[in-house]
Amino acid sequence: MSDWIYPVTLRGRRVTLEPLQPEHCEGLQAAAGDGELWRLWYTSVPTPENMAASIEEALEEQAQGVSLPFAVRDNASGKLLGSTRYLHVEASHRRLEIGATWYARSAQRTGINTECKLLLLTHAFEELKAIAVEFRTHWHNRASRAAIARLGARQDGVLRHHYKMADGSFRDTVVFSIVEPEWLAVRRNLQFMLETHE
Repeated sequence: MSDWIYPVTLRGRRVTLEPLQPEHCEGLQAAAGDGELWRLWYTSVPTPENMAASIEEALEEQAQGVSLPFAVRDNASGKLLGSTRYLHVEASHRRLEIGATWYARSAQRTGINTECKLLLLTHAFEELKAIAVEFRTHWHNRASRAAIARLGARQDGVLRHHYKMADGSFRDTVVFSIVEPEWLAVRRNLQFMLETHE
């Protein structure tokens, strides 16, 4: 485990981000089943039968200090809605990425993602004193690209043929970031988005 990142619970009005545990498996299987998210070819949402292995892999990365995974829980119903994480953590440079994010279809376009990102970014910039937070997504995931831009992140560029997907195709990865001097404006925008969404 890194000295810089550490398991933490982040609570908002609508959702709570809990440190990912093997006990979350069944709830995350149900969340992924809401919309059969693993069928979207440009994402990497685990299938129900691969969820336990995916959690184990995420926890191994956490033990190596390069990732910090969360389960996303709805405060009202208590149900799990999906998962997100800090990843590609570079403690020596105080940089990290927010990614590996997915939500049940019923939680999409509800403000859940906005609140999750506000919680993660607030912790990154105000507690961890990060100097930059990245977001990465598949070139063909237009919904994700638009959602990242709405957060206030700026596109840095595209990594062409960044890596090979499970189906053999190559992923062009779009890279966005928010740097520390931009954080106050981004935070106010996210708060405004949440206020006007309800």
